[in-house]
Amino acid sequence: MRGPHNLIRLIRTGATLERTGAMGLIMEAFEAPPLVRATMRALAWPFQWLGDRGDPTTPPAVRALTALGPAYIKFGQILSTRPDLVGEELAGQLRVLQDKLPPFSIDTAKASIAAELGRPVEEIYDDFSPPVAAASIAQVHKARLRETGETVAIKVLRPGIERAFRRDIDAFYFAARMVEVLAPGARRLRPTDVIAHFEGVVLGELDLRLEAASASEFAANTQGDEGFRLPSVHWHLSSRRVMTMEWADGVPMGDNAAIDAAGHDRVVLGARVLQLFLSHALRDGYFHADMHQGNLKVAADGDILAYDFGIMGHIDEYTRRVYAEILYGFIKRDYARVAEVHFEAGYVPRDRDVVAFARALRAVGEPIFGMDASRISMGNLLSYLFEVTEQFGMETRTELILLQRTMVVVEGVARSLDPQINIWQVARPVVEDYIRRTMGPRAALRDLGRTALVLSRYGPRLPGLVEAALIRQAAPAPAPPPRRWRERALWATGGLAAGAGIAFGVLALI
Repeated sequence: MRGPHNLIRLIRTGATLERTGAMGLIMEAFEAPPLVRATMRALAWPFQWLGDRGDPTTPPAVRALTALGPAYIKFGQILSTRPDLVGEELAGQLRVLQDKLPPFSIDTAKASIAAELGRPVEEIYDDFSPPVAAASIAQVHKARLRETGETVAIKVLRPGIERAFRRDIDAFYFAARMVEVLAPGARRLRPTDVIAHFEGVVLGELDLRLEAASASEFAANTQGDEGFRLPSVHWHLSSRRVMTMEWADGVPMGDNAAIDAAGHDRVVLGARVLQLFLSHALRDGYFHADMHQGNLKVAADGDILAYDFGIMGHIDEYTRRVYAEILYGFIKRDYARVAEVHFEAGYVPRDRDVVAFARALRAVGEPIFGMDASRISMGNLLSYLFEVTEQFGMETRTELILLQRTMVVVEGVARSLDPQINIWQVARPVVEDYIRRTMGPRAALRDLGRTALVLSRYGPRLPGLVEAALIRQAAPAPAPPPRRWRERALWATGGLAAGAGIAFGVLALI
């Protein structure tokens, strides 16, 4: 239920951060202004007795986020890939949230597998191991198939995970509505739509049949990508709460010492991770949207192995072209074109000044291009761009949220491998290739051919459709029928009731 009772959940969030000592660390990591730090701590301190203690053997930030639940753990996973934002020490502490959380018992996992697959675990697998990885939503066991002897990974959802996420998402909805009511200026960010998008992503991650389908589609799209491999899915041993896949054997992407010891070139790997993501997003419109170190390995031959396909991103072809043109414009430092693309796509209201917007974009891009390569950051660009678009009335584009978030995460992974990586230099060939293939004369002819093909399917019906549209356009709008006094009284009563309901809802939120 998305009622005011969720205020207690939000209060406990601040109380837990304060009680575990994480509040100050997080404020310091984000370099929050002194007034913000003092305000947040003053609000949370009186309620810290309501907060969870967490596991005192873990660092404060990990302790707090783990105690708060899976949605907060997801947030920590994102921060773990951004040492440039939160510092190396905090990023290293948060990295355990990727796949080193406390597991649930092996007996519980076996019981869940048997219930889902309809057979005892011993009939299907040999050498069923204790958990080898435990994340916010599921944990993984290693085993061998009795029939073939193949080594596999078995992913099992955590008990009660659906209810835990539902609780957090309800609290997030409540917080979003509070923001919309108490801070009208933030409505352009569409916080409720953002939470709805997050909810859809999470619900998809809680059905492992959908993850198996995502893995299959992703494998079909990327089978020709050099230096990139995916484990195959065993469909007959997968269900809603259990998924069996080929075991991905390699060095964890987050272990630089092991990568160096295995003789792999981290500079090459960092560039490849970033280019693969951009290629998948622009070429296919379908990309791995949870591409942190915990979901990546390096095989013995140097190939990158990706797994955990619970969160996948999809963007349509038109949005891909818009995104590519914006990136390409920044790469070429053509700020006038970047501004025009925003207006053409309807991202910025047409009553704003395109020349002034281009000038503001220049103020975003030029300082970044003046930086040393090790300091150039897509995260900084998105942050600055956010500030500028706010001034020009741009609303949050929910279809780009996952793409932008994943871009920041992948940049963090690439930079952890190669701190000196030049993001623009690595991204440029991928973006230029996409621009060349999709926006040149040949691409225009291909689009015209597709349009003609669609029109040909409706060929016999086209004259009738055009005639009906013209008739509707030419016909005068019908006048509303006169209302009798009873109808007017009914509408007045309904209006008063609706107004009272809205007023009550706003007061309840406040």
